[in-house]
Parts: sequence; structure tokens; C-alpha cells
Amino acid sequence: MSKIHVMSEALANKISAGEVVERCSSIVKELVENSIDAKATDIRIDLVKGGLESIKVTDNGIGMDDEDAMLAFGRHATSKILRDDDLFFIDTMGFRGEALPSIASVSEVELKTSDGASSSYVHIKGGEILEHTAGDLRVGTSILVTNLFYNTPARLKYLKSENTESYNSIHLIEKLALAYPNIKFTLTNNDKVVVKTSGSDVLLKTIHEIYGLNVSNKMLEFKNGNNDFDIYGYICKPEILRSNRNDLSTFVNDRVVRNSEINKAINDAYYTYKPEGKYPVVVLKINTDPTLVDVNIHPTKQDVKISKIEELYDLIYTTIKDTLYQNLLIPNALKEESVNIIKDSVIADIVSSMAKKEEEPVQTELNFQVDIKDNASEIKANDELVVNKEMKSLVLYPVGLALGTYIIAQNDEGIYLIDQHAAQERVNYERYLHALRKKEVTTTYLLIPITIELSASDFLILKENLHVLTDMGFIIEEFGVNTFIVKGHPTWILEDYEEESIRRIIDLVISIKDKFDPIKFNDNMAKTLACKMSIKANMRISNIAQQELLNELVLCDNPYNCPHGRPTIIHFSIYDLERMFKRVMN
Repeated sequence: MSKIHVMSEALANKISAGEVVERCSSIVKELVENSIDAKATDIRIDLVKGGLESIKVTDNGIGMDDEDAMLAFGRHATSKILRDDDLFFIDTMGFRGEALPSIASVSEVELKTSDGASSSYVHIKGGEILEHTAGDLRVGTSILVTNLFYNTPARLKYLKSENTESYNSIHLIEKLALAYPNIKFTLTNNDKVVVKTSGSDVLLKTIHEIYGLNVSNKMLEFKNGNNDFDIYGYICKPEILRSNRNDLSTFVNDRVVRNSEINKAINDAYYTYKPEGKYPVVVLKINTDPTLVDVNIHPTKQDVKISKIEELYDLIYTTIKDTLYQNLLIPNALKEESVNIIKDSVIADIVSSMAKKEEEPVQTELNFQVDIKDNASEIKANDELVVNKEMKSLVLYPVGLALGTYIIAQNDEGIYLIDQHAAQERVNYERYLHALRKKEVTTTYLLIPITIELSASDFLILKENLHVLTDMGFIIEEFGVNTFIVKGHPTWILEDYEEESIRRIIDLVISIKDKFDPIKFNDNMAKTLACKMSIKANMRISNIAQQELLNELVLCDNPYNCPHGRPTIIHFSIYDLERMFKRVMN
């Protein structure tokens, strides 16, 4: 007797459903994407208990006739591809023909649809048709899904809480609204409106409708292209950062996608403008020939492979980096919309240059308001040196040091707080980076050579990468078992910190695991040395030293952030101060 047999269509649909329908948001995604493909301009999603009890999607799309209403529930039935070649020119959200039959096989579905000429009603449970009659719907489609996973208890138990399921669907609709700002989206949960966009076809307005004024007011527009890709969107200024990547919204031909190289390009462009582990709010739209994108690698169609990814990486990286350079200004300590109020006692301390700590806790987060000014900065032709006109025009007079950490400076425009460590770190970072970029190498000999003892494994790694050190100007030789001796070093190494600097540089060389990237290595080395060789917090420096540091800071290419992304300087305008002290009341 044969052991191999063909499984039933119902069983096959249940197995297929496991790939397509993972949670409530999976159903929302498939149904909403069908609405988008149906050319809907108004899509409403109604959830009950986050979708655990019911999911209803209603649109004003082109709808279906009676025959298509039944065919839509057949496995691999689709109107979007006909031939093998169509897989290379996919320009719709769906194309597999798996979503509706998969959903219907593990739930109860009621479909109402009309193409304007006829209207149909189809009721299916567990893949079986319970009713098929004429409907009463106007043009468009409405699909109600209930009893999710009622016949697959193993899958049912993996559904999360109402809050988790709600969040996943909300996050999805927010992404789709950003991808399609021309479509009006409304999402409710338990009859409460959670997401609502206007369908204005203005991307910045949609960003405002999703994230609110505080974020939309800090977004910078960008646009660029090459022979294969056009990119457009908005990036946030560095003061708006998140603790995860959830708000890195990337779209390829209006499809929500996940791609590690795209995320890496965005993250690398923000390098030195944000701390490690923080991520910006970004809306990036990429348009390209469909033949360069393979979306047919996973049933969710979110993981994609992109041809010419190196060219796309360079385009995204350069565009975002340049946009940041052109728009960075000194952040004001207070927003015009006063969301957070700084304690008057703290401001009084700052103004009077007192370092006395009050019993009231000091607010640890400042909300920044940055107004974009015309010609605030410009980029030279080499795309590396930023001429910060706003910063370079400042004449700052240090008047004291608060908490042993923040230089208090003033001029006719108000008060400035400068983080002495972050400021000197930026100065040292650019000094080291400039020295490392020089083609000419100048070496100085050590009066007393430095011996470096290593483990056997580290010794072999350093020996293999010894050229990295010699190319920089180090005179280093093997000196016994697992030991090197350093007899000379490049002149840019800070005097009195030779041994510490050399050991840190050698540690960085030993940390090289993959292919050596000289640009990243130099950057990491400059950051490491700058941090360790800069004045620390709670170290009081003289008024003369404060003035020298300010003079050096204004000459930097980017004086606004330390190499790790923290701000170096914050501005309290005279108006801000007078408003806080009630000298002005508006």
C-alpha cells in the first residue's frame, strides 16, 4: 500500500495559512494591501479587542463581480500575474493568490463586494462556503474576519495580548499610510479611532498626522537620484531619536520593506550625530525598475532583495549625510510649544553661574526647537567640509562653569551652555581625523621605547595587520615571544599620552576581524582617542581655557555634536529667559 498521498485542499490551505497568517496584523496587512491594489482612496480598519475578536476592512475600491467574488477564495487565484515573466515586473502589493483562501481556511469570513454593476455576499467558515447570495454594498469591498484560528488551536495559543495585537496592526497601518499619503486611512479598536490620516497626498502632513507636531516640525526633506534609483522622503534632526528601529520606515516602489543594507546606510549617515543604540525617525521612499527588486522571497513580501545594492547604499548615505550637514543649527533649549517646563530655580542657577544643587530634581531631558535658516550652512565641493555660518558668526564670552561640566557663555542673543567634554571631544576628533587623512606621514622617535606584550592569538592578529600601524607612521618591530616594541609614533599623538594612545590604537588593530576598512578604522580611532584625551565632566577649567575651547569649537566642521552624537551646545534665547521669569507673558 502506498505511503504517499495527496493532502486535501483544506489541509493544504491550513498549512499555507501558517506562512501567510501569523497574527491579527497579518490579516490586516493582506486585506488592506488588497484594498490598495483595488485602487481604494478610503480604507477603514475596525478591530475588536485588537483583532482577536474581529477584523473588518472596508474600502471604496473597484470591487468585484459575482464570479470574481467566488474565485478570490480559490488557492492561487489572482488577477495580478498571468505569466512567468510577470514575476519580474511586479507592481502590485499582492500577487501570490494565497491571502484570502489562507485566511478563510482558519477563520470565519464574510465578504461583501460590488463593482457598481452587481453586488455579492459570500460567507465562508473553515474554507467551506456557507452562503453565497446577492449583496447590498455600494462600490467597494468589505471583509469581516471572526473566529480566528478556531480550527487550529496550536496556532491560536500563540496569539498575544490585545495590546500587543493592537500595536502590531497600528504600526502596520502607520507604515502603509506613509507609503500611500494619497489614501485616507482610519483604524479603530473597540470603536475608538486610533489612526486617522486625511489622504492629502502630502507626505509631511501624513507624518504630522502619525507622529504629531514635535516630530513633523523637526523633519528635513531630501530628494536625490541616479541612473537606477530615485529617493525621496524626510529625516529627523538628531534631537529626535528612538530606542529602536521601528520608525525607520523604508519603502521600495511604495511597498513596505525590510532590508539590512538600507537600514545600514541610514544608520551610517547619522554616524557621529547620534549615540550608539539610538535611531532616527526616517521616511525613505525608493523608486526603481521592478526588475531590480525581488519581492518573491517570503510570503509576507516585506523581505526583499535589491540588485545594485551598493549603488543604492551610496545614494542613501550621501543624500542623508549631506542633508544633515546643511541643516544642523544650535538647538534652543526650549520649544515654542512648552511641553516640558524647566524649573525656574534651575534657570536661576544657570544665569547666576551657581553650581548649587536644589532639592527639586532637575529635568534631564530638554526639548529642542530648531528653526531652519536660509544659508545656515553650506557644503564645499568635496562634500566633507561644512562651513557653519551660524556657529562661525558667534562671538561667545564665557562667564562661568556650572556643575564643573557646563561652560556658561553669553552674547547679545542670550545664554549658551557648552558641554566641555563633548566640545573638546569634537575638537580632538576632528584634529585626529584631519591628521589621519594626510598623505604625508611625520614620525617622531620615542626617548624610551614602549614594549607591548600580547597573548599568542592577539600577537598573530597584530603581526598580520602590522602594516596598518607602519602606514600611519609607527616604528614597531617584533621583540621576543609575543611581544612588540614601539620605537616611534606619528607626531599627531598627544604629548604625555603616548603610551596610553599607542595601546588603545593597538587594541583597535587587534579588533579587526573582517575586511579592513581604512575609513571606518580611522574614524573609530579618532573617536576613541578624542574621548580619552578630552577633559572630563566635573573637572574645572580656567576662564582662559574655556575661551580657548570655544574658539576651537567654532572652527570645527561640525561643532554641534560630539563624535558620539550628543549635542555640544544649547541656546537659551533672551526671550526664553524673560518668558520663564515672567518678564514677558506671551
